[in-house]
Amino acid sequence: MAVYVWQGKLKGKIEKGEMEAPSRSAVLARLRGMQIRPIPEKIKEKSSFLDFNIAFGGIPTRDLVVFTRQLSTMIDAGLPLVRSLEVIREQQPNAAFKVIIGKVKEDVEGGSSFADALEKHPKAFDSLYANLARAGESAGVLDVVLQRLASYLEKMDGIKRRIKGAMIYPAVVISVAVIVLSVIMIFVVPTFAELFKDLGTTLPSLTIVIVNISTWLKSNIIYLLIAIVLMVIGVTSLYSKSLKARRLMDGFLLKLWLVGNLLLKTVIARFCRTLATLTSGGLPILDGLEITAKSAGNIVVEEAIMDVRKKVSEGQLLAEPLAARPKIFPPMVVQMISVGEQTGNLDDMLDKIADFYEDEVDVAVAALLSAMEPAMIFFLGCTVGIIVVAMYLPMFKLVATMAG
Repeated sequence: MAVYVWQGKLKGKIEKGEMEAPSRSAVLARLRGMQIRPIPEKIKEKSSFLDFNIAFGGIPTRDLVVFTRQLSTMIDAGLPLVRSLEVIREQQPNAAFKVIIGKVKEDVEGGSSFADALEKHPKAFDSLYANLARAGESAGVLDVVLQRLASYLEKMDGIKRRIKGAMIYPAVVISVAVIVLSVIMIFVVPTFAELFKDLGTTLPSLTIVIVNISTWLKSNIIYLLIAIVLMVIGVTSLYSKSLKARRLMDGFLLKLWLVGNLLLKTVIARFCRTLATLTSGGLPILDGLEITAKSAGNIVVEEAIMDVRKKVSEGQLLAEPLAARPKIFPPMVVQMISVGEQTGNLDDMLDKIADFYEDEVDVAVAALLSAMEPAMIFFLGCTVGIIVVAMYLPMFKLVATMAG
């Protein structure tokens, strides 16, 4: 059972306290039995580590997909929504998600619509999820909409996993390279520097530069690390708070060689898949475009989609304003959407475009890795080679002097 904090009036005076109960409605009933008139908006579940976990970690997509598929199957089999939520809650291994499902069930049991109950937990159920649930409830096809949602979530998660999986190798190589170079510069080079000092030989210019860098790093490594951390925090903060900074950074990323190509294909795949899922679920095109814009993941693309939405609201077909933005929406995408609008099969056409671009994402990831691997090896080889040559040049000079 959960612990709830409550406030109520007893003989005109405000009373406060905590109470362990299976649900919020049970707290209300118990307070009334104690002759306390509860203040409903002041009765909340006590914050816990799970709340912190939900706020900062969210709910894994895999858990959300399983929940969505299970709920769809149970509703399709004829189980009432409240009973379905209770069964899923009891079987849910994720403690944080279990709490959320319990709260959704309580709200539905208390008379709230399913979509309204979901909207209270945006960290678990985004606006796309809640709006599709609302459309499904209104049309009486919640089970069908939930199946579409589960498929959509799986495909979007698949793109993320493929990109993240592909980035693991270069991330590991770069991390190892940084560690190796740091060890060489902070521990190995100073040893050679002491040796050269004892020999009393004049050092070549390259060796002097490497030794000076090593000495500076050894003396300032802590300050350098602090500066890097502060810079990352500063850039992240600026990105999240400044719209101008987001436009600048997101626009730059879209133009970046190879990376921009990958991002653009990911954006198109997400745009088409999201819009197809929303419109096939019964949402009007204008609502679908607004939700799709918010899930774009790039402010430049988000603003472009919102501008497209404005043009559509003024009476234009979807393909027309998209065609005015060829740098984001290629001609092939625009032509296929135009055909979909003319034939009345826009949902199917958007899904086909999404399928194509999801395959293109895999190709772009492979191209990025093919370019990064030799570049990383070349950079690491050159850097280590320069350090090794710099350390051995004084020895070659000393041997040449002794031989002379």
